[in-house]
Amino acid sequence: MCGIAGLIEPNIDNKEKVIGDMVSTLIHRGPDDQGFYVDKYVGLGMRRLSIIDLASGRQPITSKDEKLLIFFNGEIYNYKELREELVVRGYKFKTKTDTEVILHMYEEYGQKMLTRLRGMFTFCIYNTETHQVFLARDFFGIKPLYYLIQDKKIVAFSSEIKSFLTFPGFKPEVNDSAVFNYLSFQYNPLVETFFKNVYKLLPGHSIHIDILTGETNIKKYWSFEFEQTEKMDEKTMSKCLFDTMRDSVEHHMIADVPVGAFLSGGIDSSIITTLMQKIRGARKVKTFTVGWSGLTEAKEAKETSSFLGTDHTDILVGSRDYFDALEKIVYHFDEPVADPSAVGLYFLSREARKSVKVVLSGEGSDELFGGYNIYLAPFAREKMAWVPKSILKFFTGLPFEFYGKNYLRRVNMKLEEWYIGNASIFKNSEIDFMWKGGKQKLLNINPLYKEVSGLFDSTKMQYIDINTWLVGDILAKADKMTMAHSLELRVPFLDIEVANLSRILPDQFKWRHGVTKYLLRQAFDKIIPEATRNRKKLGFPTPIRNWFTKDRGDLYDTIVKNDYIKSHMDVAYITNLIKDHISKKADNSRKIYTLLMLALWYNVFIEK
Repeated sequence: MCGIAGLIEPNIDNKEKVIGDMVSTLIHRGPDDQGFYVDKYVGLGMRRLSIIDLASGRQPITSKDEKLLIFFNGEIYNYKELREELVVRGYKFKTKTDTEVILHMYEEYGQKMLTRLRGMFTFCIYNTETHQVFLARDFFGIKPLYYLIQDKKIVAFSSEIKSFLTFPGFKPEVNDSAVFNYLSFQYNPLVETFFKNVYKLLPGHSIHIDILTGETNIKKYWSFEFEQTEKMDEKTMSKCLFDTMRDSVEHHMIADVPVGAFLSGGIDSSIITTLMQKIRGARKVKTFTVGWSGLTEAKEAKETSSFLGTDHTDILVGSRDYFDALEKIVYHFDEPVADPSAVGLYFLSREARKSVKVVLSGEGSDELFGGYNIYLAPFAREKMAWVPKSILKFFTGLPFEFYGKNYLRRVNMKLEEWYIGNASIFKNSEIDFMWKGGKQKLLNINPLYKEVSGLFDSTKMQYIDINTWLVGDILAKADKMTMAHSLELRVPFLDIEVANLSRILPDQFKWRHGVTKYLLRQAFDKIIPEATRNRKKLGFPTPIRNWFTKDRGDLYDTIVKNDYIKSHMDVAYITNLIKDHISKKADNSRKIYTLLMLALWYNVFIEK
């Protein structure tokens, strides 16, 4: 695990210094070691967090003829099986790393080898003779990769955008389109980032660059596709899911350093921790939980920890520590992600890093197995089909808000008209009032809906989230908040074998009688405490609603006095949002938080 970076522009002078400066910004991703390669055409480098083959895993690793070299960020969990296959084919290995396995797989199979990899990854393979660069990102986008365009060509790449701040000729400028979308989604769903000319390599994509000709080819090599089947019965499917998850967790525990787990009060982390403890046997798994002063998951997590017998640590975060950390969190995010729970993950990672170097966590389960409560909305909608439209129109037209009003609005709306993903902060009408930064457009997700047009609405919602929310919010905060403390996070639910199983599940195995993740709960009914197994999805709520009080004037000033917000938004409208929240006329905490993270991002990356 590490951070990688590279410049791929022959006309840049002093490449050693440029790549050195770029890599130095990634030191938190890899404090253990660094490595470089520089020639006339490229400058490549990395910071290493040593997890496997601590002694001999330095990068770059080269092929036998030294024609190819690789810089790699991630973990390949089936590297031992692939290594055995390559040895049979005559390959000799200099190290025991998964990095060298990727390189030889590329030698043997070319780009087709990508779908053979089981893990999380971004990597760069450079051909020193033909001067061609090959970049790739894993299936779901667990690991990030960005690239910089100058003069209509890719000139640099990195695990983090902040590397480009040191790049010759790069001046950070705000991409208004990304900000505009962020206001709705709470993260940036676009390929373009908050910085003009900086882009994300999408999950399941690769880039081939010929430096000599300037030719660049971005290619999708994998995508998640539902192929639901009715062939397997519940008992058979349940056992298959149990066995697949156990195998995934066992592979994700491979490391030459201590491995622990994040444990909440929910079923996902409990499944992972339970399997880890069964695999470990008598050796206790170290588990970690974070909660908020006045609102915490610690009780539920302690119950599970006590049941399993893990070595458990829980921490509480108060409002002062929470708000004091926001500027650092914005720095590590590169782009603002207005998910309040990310702050808890930041503190949790800091605590876990004191005793382990790797943690397993439950990200991805809700998206793949249908765990969000909002996925039940289409079922409830069917039950409301008998209500006359005139009655619905009367209640939704009332001049005040009440619990369930949004639900009633949606009864007669198509899913495509209201669902853009798990989070929706500012409505279109609100943005119309607030935004004055020129005409912008929201991301068009209709093409995603068309790809699953024949499926049930709840399954469509899964697909939208897998392609937007999962990578833009869930995995972004998981990677950035753990790597801020040099901690590697692994996600067994997003193992390709688990994903392939989730693709074929029929709807009745995901939702039944108002229960989410039905089959997942059934598969582990014998080993998970019943209270945990039957617990509804709680999310990870933070008490910012109560923390945004009249005493937070400094935070409100950060918003309304911010140069970007003043020039692109209606400050009077925002001031009223804050006043209404303070007076408890409305709960505007998520909107205030979204604007606060934007203001802090601008202060950190543009003003400073």
